Amino acid sequence: MDFASIRIITDDVDRLAGFYELVTGSDAVRPAPVFAEFRTPSATLAIGSTATVAMLGERAPKPGRNDSVIVEFLVADVDAEFARIRTSIGDGADIVLEPTTMPWGNRSALIRDPDGNVVNLFSRPAARL
Repeated sequence: MDFASIRIITDDVDRLAGFYELVTGSDAVRPAPVFAEFRTPSATLAIGSTATVAMLGERAPKPGRNDSVIVEFLVADVDAEFARIRTSIGDGADIVLEPTTMPWGNRSALIRDPDGNVVNLFSRPAARL
């Protein structure tokens, strides 16, 4: 079995895809207006409209209700990436944690995407890369 992706369900694919284009510095692959993907060698982040899960009825995931998953991006320089994103977003940035060195050695900065999902930009200590 291969892990394929994590998909975030949203009411606004364009807005969320734009945010992750800013974060990743890459364009989303858009096979349909209701879907976007960010493919990397190690993982894929997918973004789907509520229309993509409508057939699930009441059991469908609901946008903006995630309080248990963190979307994580391994970056070379947390401080530089955090500054770049914060500058681009401006006063609308929802910052959860400024760049901080964690007790286990990772350096992390946490922000929320437009739907309220927590996004972790992190780097590992040089010895563990």
